[in-house]
Amino acid sequence: MPDDAAFPTVPDDALADGGWELIDESVETVFQLSAAKVEGATELYDDARTRDAAETATGIDRQWRFFFATRLTFRPPLSPGIGPAMILPTVRSEAQSAFADELRDRGFEAVQRGRTERVRVGTGDRARIRHYTASIPLTEADTTLSIDGWVAVWNGDGFRIAAGAYPDRSVADVLDIDSPEAVLTRSRQAYRDELLALIRAVE
Repeated sequence: MPDDAAFPTVPDDALADGGWELIDESVETVFQLSAAKVEGATELYDDARTRDAAETATGIDRQWRFFFATRLTFRPPLSPGIGPAMILPTVRSEAQSAFADELRDRGFEAVQRGRTERVRVGTGDRARIRHYTASIPLTEADTTLSIDGWVAVWNGDGFRIAAGAYPDRSVADVLDIDSPEAVLTRSRQAYRDELLALIRAVE
C-alpha cells in the first residue's frame, strides 16, 4: 500500500450506530484516463451486527449489507488545464460501471441500473447518486435475496465515491423467521435512509 494513500473519512458515530465494521482497506487502479491513471483508496464495511444476529438465529453466515467509500488520486496529477468539471462525467460513468461489476462479482444476477437523484453531502458539495437493483439465490435458505444499491460520486476536496447495498425487505422476511432482534426486522426504508446518511457523511 503506498505510503501517501489518502483514505476517505467516515465519522465513527455514523458507523457505530449501524454496527458497521471495517473489513478491508485497499489501494488500486480503478480506471485509466488518457493522461493519468486513477487510483482509489477504499475502505469497505460490513454490517457485523446484522450478520451476527442472522447467524445466531439461523446458522446462515453471509454479508447482508455493505458500504464502501473511496478517495481518488490521479497519477500523475491532472494538468492545470484539466478542471474537475471536465472529467466528472467520466469519473461518474466509470464508478457506476465498477459498482455494477462489483455486484456481479459478488454473485448477484439481473443487475439493473435505475434512476438518479441528487443529494448534498456533509461537506456541502452536491453528489449525483444512482440506484441499482439485483438479486442472488440463497441456496442455504431456499430463497432469493433481492437488493437495492446506490452509488454516489462527487468532487469537493478531491473526488469521492461512496456506495452500498441492502436487502429490499427485512432480513427476517428474507429468511422467513420470527425474530426478536430489531436488526433483523429493519425495513427497506430504514436501510435506505441509513445508507444515504453514511454517503453524506463521507469526507
